[in-house]
Parts: sequence; C-alpha cells; structure tokens
Amino acid sequence: MDFKKSSSAAILPLVLLMLVVGSEAGGISIYWGQNGNEGTLADTCATGNYEYVVLAFLATFGNGEKPMMNLAGHCDPYTTGSCTVLSSNITLCQAKGVKVLLSLGGGAGGYTLASTQDARQLATYLWNNFLGGNSATRPLGKAILDGIDFDIEGGTSQHWDELARFLSAYSNKGKKVYLTAAPQCPFPDAWVGGALKTGLFDYVWVQFYNNPPCQYTPGDIASLENSWKTWTSSIPATKIFLGLPAAPAAAGSGFIPVADLTSKVLPAIKGSSKYGGVMLWSKYYDDQTGYSSAIKSHV
Repeated sequence: MDFKKSSSAAILPLVLLMLVVGSEAGGISIYWGQNGNEGTLADTCATGNYEYVVLAFLATFGNGEKPMMNLAGHCDPYTTGSCTVLSSNITLCQAKGVKVLLSLGGGAGGYTLASTQDARQLATYLWNNFLGGNSATRPLGKAILDGIDFDIEGGTSQHWDELARFLSAYSNKGKKVYLTAAPQCPFPDAWVGGALKTGLFDYVWVQFYNNPPCQYTPGDIASLENSWKTWTSSIPATKIFLGLPAAPAAAGSGFIPVADLTSKVLPAIKGSSKYGGVMLWSKYYDDQTGYSSAIKSHV
C-alpha cells in the first residue's frame, strides 16, 4: 500500500508537468506550392517541422469561372493529370500526421463569389474534386485532403460565410472537413471577417505582416500583442496562429528575427488558451533561412 501511494505521489507531478507543457505547445503551418524550387510536398513533410501544409492556391473560381489551381512550377493544372502525381505525396504527409489543406485565393488570383448558389456550387466542386466526394477529374488524384483554407485577399466580402457553412456540412458525411483562414491582422478582416464569425473555423493563421499597424517592429511588441488579444478574444475559432514571413524577402514588412520571436513575441502570446502556433509564408523562404527549424522547439 505504501509503495502504491509513493508511486502515485511521484507520478502525479510528472503528469501535471506534462499537462502544463502540452497546454502551451503549438505547431507550425507552412504554405507550399508557389515556387517550383521549394522541394516536393513529400520532402516538405519529411522535415518533421510542420503539422499543417497548405497547398497554394486554387486561384481562379466563382462567378462562372472554371476553378483552376496555380501551383507554380510543381505541375501544370491545365494539362489533365499533371498534378495527380501529388496524390501519393499527400498520403505520405498524412501518414506522418501532417494535415494537408487546399488554399483558396491568394494575392494574385481571379476569384469572387457572386451568390449563395455560387458558394454552394464551389463547395460541391471542392468536395467532389479534393475532399471525400467523387469526380472523374480530381486534379490531385485520389488523395483526400483534410480541409480548405480561405486566403481571401480580393474580390468582395460576400458569401464566404455561406461557403464555410456548405463545406462544414460535409463533415457529417464521415471524414471531418477542416476549415482554416489567413486573414490580415487589422481587425476585422476586410474579406473574411464575416465568415470567421460563424465559429466554423478550426485554425485561423492571422497574417501579422505587410500590416504595419498591427505587426511587430523592433522594440515595439505592443501593436502585435494588442492585435493578438483582439483576435483571440473576438473570433470563435479553435486555435489562432501567428502568421509570419519565413524570411525578410518573403514579405514587404513584418519579419521577426528568431531571437526576438523566441525571447519577446512568443512568451507574450503563448499564454492564450487559443494559441495554436506559428504559420509561415512560405516553404521556399523557409528553405532559405531555416526559420522553422530554428523556432520549432519554442513554438
């Protein structure tokens, strides 16, 4: 009896320690697809640095446009079957526990949703061509992606909430459809601010770059910290991520040196129960700097 008591007493602090550490542990999300020199998708997941890989982008869709991907030099979406080579890469990533999502939009795409019916049709297309549905023309082959990312940086703010609802409803068919978004840090986001109010988004990686009013600048963490508190207290998402450029050249502004991120920024935001980790743009730039490797143990 005494032995059992002493064992329990010894184990309990360890369990509590694990819980405390686990509550602050975050993951890294990376965007892949916009530079043919960033390595394969399989290589990306093999690094072990990322919990989420976001394929960028489905850049054309809506308002009568045929949905089309743009994956830079990785494959040619205009050639039937060219991108199905990614199917085995996707399943390899998922086997390692990495969630793979398709991002809608981007900064240079031609897209908008013109109506509720437009949103419904896009959701149906995404389900049948990238998620758990069926289509003879699945651009990425048979692999079933884990979800859809909203990186909406143009068009209008209309009908994104409806798209989120239509996509979320497909989770009832078995495999959960994860919904993520990459809003700009000025709150509320001009394009998906309304959609985020639905509470349907699992992960929201807020872009704390190219936005001087709410990003980090050397010696000033207040703007970023205040914006972070606004996001984490106002958006009903499962987890909020700190979106950053992986290299100075990856964005016009907002790069945070590793030392500043690990010693100043992360300690200021990790206390939030909604802290999910860090999102990086992009795999190509991360390759140049080794940023994810340098920060992984701190995230």
